Amino acid sequence: MSNRVVHFEIPASDPLRCMSFFKDVFGWRFQQMGGESYWFAISGDESTPGINGAVMKEVGPGQPVINTIEVDDIDAMSQTIIEQGGKIVKPKRAVLTIGWIAFFSDPEGNMHCILQPDANAR
Repeated sequence: MSNRVVHFEIPASDPLRCMSFFKDVFGWRFQQMGGESYWFAISGDESTPGINGAVMKEVGPGQPVINTIEVDDIDAMSQTIIEQGGKIVKPKRAVLTIGWIAFFSDPEGNMHCILQPDANAR
């Protein structure tokens, strides 16, 4: 069981400006996901500790940075989140070839995402 943060998402009103900032300041590289307003962020050398993430076009004002936590069983973890005082904000949905995701808030109201990897997700 992983239960580790494996990905982050940075929302931006101007993703190109945001990516330019992280490229110029930290040397990050970016790769667009198909024709989506979503760019994978390669934040460093794979041989060193850390995670990669993405920059995305924000869905709405005030959208927070989201950390994604990998889990073995998204349904069981969703239930545990609820039992422990969290709330499922967006229920499970497929991300093609990546897996199943759901968004939740912790008891303090912070947003997070859980991911159950599944290359066959549809």
